[in-house]
Amino acid sequence: MKPVINGKRIRLRDFELKDLATYAKWREPGHAWQDFDGPYYRIDPEKAQERVALRKETIVSGAFPNPRTYMVIADSATDELVGEVNCYWKSVETFWMCLGIDIFDSSKWGKGIGREALTLWTQYLFDSHPQIVRLGLETWSGNHGMIKLALRLGYQEEARIRKARVVKGEYFDSLSFGILREEWEKQ
Repeated sequence: MKPVINGKRIRLRDFELKDLATYAKWREPGHAWQDFDGPYYRIDPEKAQERVALRKETIVSGAFPNPRTYMVIADSATDELVGEVNCYWKSVETFWMCLGIDIFDSSKWGKGIGREALTLWTQYLFDSHPQIVRLGLETWSGNHGMIKLALRLGYQEEARIRKARVVKGEYFDSLSFGILREEWEKQ
């Protein structure tokens, strides 16, 4: 069964074939969201195309990971892809999972979509992974929106590696945030 996680303005759902053209467009270099999601990494158009091809392969085969490791953020009214959430193991041996979020269209920023998506995704990950006691997320000190969002949802700054990221010739700190299951459940 395909999980769909409904919020007020958005839903988290699996990728569908109808999403791929839009997704491919947003994965190409030159979009504002890329200035905030790891801008210190070089954007490789070939890898972007590979990612789209992998999404298509997963859709066609129906071989989505369970529990999900990524989902579309879709507008509840139009079902249009507006972003994605993801997670990865920092250390599977110690059940240390990190998560991420991208809202592709900058006209959607500052409207609560990120907050709703990150709230739904955090809850989904805690629910679908009973063994984990914490979730983390990583960003950099120039991503003020992500920092504000993490703190608003109860994530705490746990590490600051000073001047570890270079963006457009300027040094920034690498930041790690985390929330414990018991902290999340108290909210």
